[in-house]
Amino acid sequence: MSATVLVSLVAAVELGGLIALGTLLIVSRSQVKGARTELERSRRSASGGRRRRRGLAPFAVRTAWKTADSLMTKGIGATFRNSIEDLAGWAQVERPDLARLTADGDVAIAFSDIENSTMHNESLGDHGWVKVLERHNRLIEKFVGDHDGYVVKNQGDGFMMAFADAGQAVLCGVDVQRALLESAETWGGIRVRIGVHVGPSVRRGDDLFGRNVAMAARVAEQADGGEILVSESVRDAVDGRSDIKLCPPRAVELKGLQGAHNVYAVKVS
Repeated sequence: MSATVLVSLVAAVELGGLIALGTLLIVSRSQVKGARTELERSRRSASGGRRRRRGLAPFAVRTAWKTADSLMTKGIGATFRNSIEDLAGWAQVERPDLARLTADGDVAIAFSDIENSTMHNESLGDHGWVKVLERHNRLIEKFVGDHDGYVVKNQGDGFMMAFADAGQAVLCGVDVQRALLESAETWGGIRVRIGVHVGPSVRRGDDLFGRNVAMAARVAEQADGGEILVSESVRDAVDGRSDIKLCPPRAVELKGLQGAHNVYAVKVS
């Protein structure tokens, strides 16, 4: 192959790459602009004094905005992080004030998401998946409220929650799992994984905040669908309660945290 032909091929490949990159940026910017416009329009239409009912359109707008904005600000790889990682990363940056939940004592942090959510989305289709997500979100929010908890943030199929009492955090998870098991055929086969950790109720600038959030997120990521895992500190906090039963400890390594850690599965049935 002559040098001239080789140079021409290299130039053609580089040009193709630039065209593809330019197309992606144009589409992403268009998605961001369109989604933001629709979001502002929906907010203005809801400002007439009547509370807007949560439905498909607002949810779809929020989802489109987050996906497009993630492409623009973080790159394509960011869209493949799981919901728990995204929520934990958000908490590390925003530092929500969880200490206000308790006058003095500990706060239990819980994370949850749907196992294999991408696969379920593909199986059910976008419309069917959004309907399942909305039902799932209402279920989580109901039981969090029933157990005096607080939804710190909901993103997609993931939740970050906080409770003043570790026992209530665990029982909330038990209620969620039982509700999904009792009518599994109506839920499209989804299974939720939940992780709980409890630590000192700290202020925003306290370094313990980051460790507690990371611990709760990593414990949740170790759970299988349909499972509730708790950290050793939660085990200590609920020890002796007759309404909470735990399985034997399981030693695991948690990403970003040194050493081995014991986690305990909660008996649901």
